Amino acid sequence: MARDDAVIGCAGELIIGTRGVAGPGEVLVRIRGGSEAFLAWSDEPLPRGSTVLVVESRGARQVDVIAWADPLEVPAD
Repeated sequence: MARDDAVIGCAGELIIGTRGVAGPGEVLVRIRGGSEAFLAWSDEPLPRGSTVLVVESRGARQVDVIAWADPLEVPAD
């Protein structure tokens, strides 16, 4: 399956944590007017519920992600 360039740069939330080089997790990404799930790979393990940014598409509904905090989001007190 071809890579999906539309998903690159989108934020999402991990619904299954990643395990770094030990294996992928799963991310729910807001894209194309809805939400879609992708297998998510990261260099370092990231826990479930983490906000991530998609930095690359591997094709076949697989993406590379990094931990990310929205700079425009105001933290709750």
